[in-house]
This record gives sequence, C-alpha cells and structure tokens, in this order.
Amino acid sequence: MSKKNDFDKIDKNKDGYISREEYAEASKSAGIEKEKLNWFLRLITLGDRFDIKDFWDRVKKSIVEFIILVFGVTVSFGIEQQGGVSENREDGIENLNNLRQEVDSIIAYTDEYTENLKWARDIFNEQYLRWDEDLDSVFVQYNEDFEDYIAPMALFGNRNPFNPPRVNFDAIKLDGTFRLLPREVGLKMTNIYDGVELGYLMENTGKIEERFVNQFTDRLANNWVRDLPWVDIDDIDFWIENRDYIQKDNFVKYILYKRLDLWEWQVFSQLDTYKTDLIKSGEMLDSVIAVRESEYEFIWWVINPKD
Repeated sequence: MSKKNDFDKIDKNKDGYISREEYAEASKSAGIEKEKLNWFLRLITLGDRFDIKDFWDRVKKSIVEFIILVFGVTVSFGIEQQGGVSENREDGIENLNNLRQEVDSIIAYTDEYTENLKWARDIFNEQYLRWDEDLDSVFVQYNEDFEDYIAPMALFGNRNPFNPPRVNFDAIKLDGTFRLLPREVGLKMTNIYDGVELGYLMENTGKIEERFVNQFTDRLANNWVRDLPWVDIDDIDFWIENRDYIQKDNFVKYILYKRLDLWEWQVFSQLDTYKTDLIKSGEMLDSVIAVRESEYEFIWWVINPKD
C-alpha cells in the first residue's frame, strides 16, 4: 500500500506488519475482483476490483462537479448576456435623445421651409394678380431681399421638394431602440417619418410641382423659342420687350394659378399639420426619455423598471 492510512486500515492489530489473514480480509472488503464481473461492470471499473461504495462515491462526486460546472457556466453566460442587454439599453437611451434632437431639427427645417414657401407664394401671387395690367413692366418687380428688380416668372423653374432630415430614425429603426418606446409612441414616431400625410406633402412638393415646372419648361422650348426672336428668361429686358406675347399665353398663366392653388390649399395646411404632429411627438419622447433615465440600474439590472 502506498498511503499510510490505507496501511493502518489493513493492519488491524497495529503490530506494524500485515499478516496473511489481514490481507485476505482486506481483499474481501476491497470489493469484487474484476474477472468475476459481467461485461458492463468491467467496463466502468477502475483498477482490478469493483467496490460498490467507492463506485457511488465517485458517482456523487462527479454529479457535484457537473452541477458546479453547469452552474458556473450558466451564471457566467447570464452575466455576460445581461451586460450586453445593459449596454444596449444605454445605447438605446442615447439613441432616443438623438432622435429627440432630430425632431427639433425637423421642426426648424419645417419652419424655414414654410417661410421660404411663403416668400415664393407672395411673389408669384402678386405676379398672377398683375398679369393683365397694361404695363411694360408687368412681369418685373422690385424685390427688397434681392435689392434689385426681378422677373418672378424667371424663378418658376425653381422648386424645393420637402425632404426633412431622418438620419437618426433610419439608423435606429432596426437596432432595437424602439423596444424602449411604448407602442403608442413608437407608432407616432413611425408616422412622423413614414406616415401617409408626410408622403402626400412630399409628393405635392415633389412630383406634382415638378409636373408644373416641366410644363413651363416645355412651353418655353416648344412655343416661345419658336415664336419669339430671342428667349432669355434671366434677362429683365426679355420680359419687358415680350410682355404682350407672354400676357396672351394663358397656358403659362394657368399653370402659375395651379401651382399657387396647390400651395395655398394643400401644402401650407399639410406643413401646419406636420409641425403640430412634430411638437406632440417631441413631448411624447421627452416623457419616455425622462422615465427611462429615472430607472435605477444596479450593476446590469434595472431594479425599478417602469414599463
């Protein structure tokens, strides 16, 4: 025997020697010889004897070690996963703040767009009201912004499709940030960026206005160029010298009317409605952000969720 405690167990009379009787007795208590076992027990037996007590001790030890291993892996994985969730939550709150700032930038964009459109509306409306006046300068106006005389119809080919910023919304639309929003707020934000009303506004200032501009351009190319000795709409003299011809072109007057009508009865009201929705959505986002930022996080767990 290699270990002293094993020797002591066999040396019953403690005389320092192992007798034949002590060895035989120890052999009986050490289990069954491997040669006397069936094939299954021989397969799981370590050494040359099978001891049922030793076998169950090893089984229990293995079970305990397995449980410890599984528990350790599970806890490690859970902590790692929860850490990822916590990091995503922080990123989500930051994204909501970025989205809130973008809503403010859209409001500013809408205000600026509306002011520019009013400026164009006023110039073109004055031109439409003066169309039939018997004056050589009927197509010329003095403009205080330019501090010079301009021909309003020379600007008719300009257009500005409504296209508000949406970088942050597109960036977070699929990254899970919307899970931090109540359903009502999520639907509101989706409507702000991809709603039907916004689609109509973008179409009116895009495709519909483009049609009017193209009709005007085609009229110049197909009729004015053919009928007039020279065409240069950026030259004030052109509008003065050819004012009789232009006044008689009822088609150009008509598309001017249609564009003004589009702005007055559709675009301006759509802009007002959109701005109102933007303000409301901003207030809703403020409320959600305040709630998320008031939640207390311990290590990686939110201990007072307010969903």
